[in-house]
Amino acid sequence: MDYFHSGNVKLAYRAEGAGDPIVLVHGFASTHAVNWVEPGWVDLLVKAGHRVAMFDLRGHGESDDLHDVSAYDRGLMAADVLALLDHLGLDQADIMGYSLGAMLSLRFAMDYPDRCRSVVLAGVGDRLFAPSGQIEPVVEALLADSLHDAKTPVARAFRAFADKNGQDREALAACYQVPRDKLTDETLAQVQVPVLVVAGERDEIAGSAERLAKPFPKGEAVTIARRDHMRTVGDKAYKEAVLAFLQKA
Repeated sequence: MDYFHSGNVKLAYRAEGAGDPIVLVHGFASTHAVNWVEPGWVDLLVKAGHRVAMFDLRGHGESDDLHDVSAYDRGLMAADVLALLDHLGLDQADIMGYSLGAMLSLRFAMDYPDRCRSVVLAGVGDRLFAPSGQIEPVVEALLADSLHDAKTPVARAFRAFADKNGQDREALAACYQVPRDKLTDETLAQVQVPVLVVAGERDEIAGSAERLAKPFPKGEAVTIARRDHMRTVGDKAYKEAVLAFLQKA
């Protein structure tokens, strides 16, 4: 692994391939390897002629584990993407995020429009418009002694995923306590770059990809048949949609 700094936070990253740059931003309780390497995304994008950069979010993987909730301010986390671009000497890049990574990718596109060429928001949908009702049960599950203490299916899934990936659960709990950005049709309409929204048909965490994509001036949506939140990540239809979108964008 290589490392870069965003402020005083040390973040682990990898970069592979040559060509048009794309930054991949993984989801909550995941890592760059679990989200992007293992499902075949890196090989696919490199073969398609892209320079692929990816990193472990703060509090995840091999990046610094931080236990202060304020360290996970979404503006700070979006700025981590900017710091990676600066570290690699990239003026612009396509950005693709999954779940929490999609939220951060959207925030990046809103905060740094001149550095974002296009954005893929995957594992999210119109439920981004509503506050999460899962913050307390997920945080409790992450800090509990046992997976069996989880009180909801979502909390149980995230706790199991965190354990599987060997994460610092106290750091994840701090990260998860930060409320979602407040989004409206009007704020999304300000995003001028091409946007692709992808969600699984059975993804109850995300909701409707079509509804989320609607306010974007250059937005489009793809719904992956018969896939839930965890199973959309490596789906062939998701990959095909992204390659077509990047070629067009």
